[in-house]
Amino acid sequence: MTFIHLNDTYRVGDVEDGTRGGFGRVVTIIRELQAEGREVHITHGGDFLYPSLESQLWDGLQMVDAMNYLDALAPMYVTLGNHEFDKRTPESLINAVRASTFDWVGDNVQFRTGDAEADAALRSVFTFEAAGRTIGVFSVTLHPNDGGNDRDYVPTDPDYLAVTRRTIEALERAGVDAIIGITHVHLWTDVELARLKANHPKLAFIVGGHEHEPQFSEGNDTRAPVMKGASNARVIWRIDLEFDDEDRPVVEMDLIEVGVGIEPDADYALLVDKWRSRLLEKFPFLEARVGTAAFSMDATEETIRSRETAWGNFIADQMPGAFGEPVADFAFVNSGTLRIDDTVAGDITFEDIARTFGFSSYLRYVELTGAEFQQLMEAGFRGDGSSQGYFPQVSGFRLCVDRSRETGSRIVSLQTPGDDGWTDVDPDRKYTLVLPDFLYRGGDGYQLPEGRQGSRTGAELKYLVLDAILRAQGSGQSVGVPVDPSMPRIELHDGPVAQCFAR
Repeated sequence: MTFIHLNDTYRVGDVEDGTRGGFGRVVTIIRELQAEGREVHITHGGDFLYPSLESQLWDGLQMVDAMNYLDALAPMYVTLGNHEFDKRTPESLINAVRASTFDWVGDNVQFRTGDAEADAALRSVFTFEAAGRTIGVFSVTLHPNDGGNDRDYVPTDPDYLAVTRRTIEALERAGVDAIIGITHVHLWTDVELARLKANHPKLAFIVGGHEHEPQFSEGNDTRAPVMKGASNARVIWRIDLEFDDEDRPVVEMDLIEVGVGIEPDADYALLVDKWRSRLLEKFPFLEARVGTAAFSMDATEETIRSRETAWGNFIADQMPGAFGEPVADFAFVNSGTLRIDDTVAGDITFEDIARTFGFSSYLRYVELTGAEFQQLMEAGFRGDGSSQGYFPQVSGFRLCVDRSRETGSRIVSLQTPGDDGWTDVDPDRKYTLVLPDFLYRGGDGYQLPEGRQGSRTGAELKYLVLDAILRAQGSGQSVGVPVDPSMPRIELHDGPVAQCFAR
């Protein structure tokens, strides 16, 4: 049997100007595998109902429609991502569950929506039949303590390891032939769970979501392999599961780049056209030009979540003046707020802006000392340097970072411009900062000093960006300035820094 694994999909169609990803190409891949005689099953690692331009209108039902199409082609098993619970009340989840045909799986969560049909749809200790075998599934989802959404209608157990161990033991008692994990947790949690193979040899592999770029942890006799794909099906996994002479599961896997060499399925394209037509009925101005990009700006998640970008700089530069004069000293936005996952080139349309901001983007300002601000910014450079939504796009300052240092002390230098050039921030001086409300409230690990009060929410960033593009258009100018490698806002090093900003 063959599994196709997807995760973190927010578009019915493809991305990067039609050159990468998209369910239409996934359908083509599945049909080709089936033509070879493979029995295909699909796994999805969560995050699909939100956020997107369309989900602001239909609460993710467009994605449910697309995933139902896949499920009709090959059985699909879907776990819950943190974005499935973006809404504070359960109505949208209820509607999505009731509209779906695929299986929802989860062992450390419960549905308590108040709708009996929806609550009964979540499957735990789940099994299915494939190629004459019984396959067991365990599934865990991020707890609020680790970045999940805290919702009363979806209580979540934070003890991923204990839940997984209990589920695996229950599946073994049920006599399954192999066990797979479908998760939406951080990679290091998946790796910890993968070590359960040492005592549970039927654990074949774990596939997951949450990270938006391909992730892989190699397996061996005592640890199951872990795989995650790229967002919007730009990169997916093919996993072949067979059994050796001693009836133990054997896994072969292949990372598939889903791009121009794969023709999107023509029948699926009708579904894409249907939702595109509905979108244009709601927003007939969506394709209208509002300005012009000075050059092609890379706003794909792989790029904008890992380094300074021209589109990120342009957006961040609209923030310091959000509350009038005097403008704030500093501003930054987490890259996870910028959801377009595409390039911005040539004509800039309303759609480019709408897709960039999948969430509300209200801003606040707050006062911090230089020392407090530098400590706050440390949150943007934790982890291993892989593409992450907490990575900042900044304005009004520059940073030099050594990733070989311990987390929490990686910023070697944080400087601010002045009449005499760049100088280190004064640890005792008070500075003003503009940031999204999400970060002000502690999102993505950015923790302000306890009790620190800022302004009420003010201007919304997406309208500041639109206004800046329209003003440039009105004066006959294009927008965007290339990142200057000799004058970076964010200088990243993977080892000790001899001299920051030396280029």
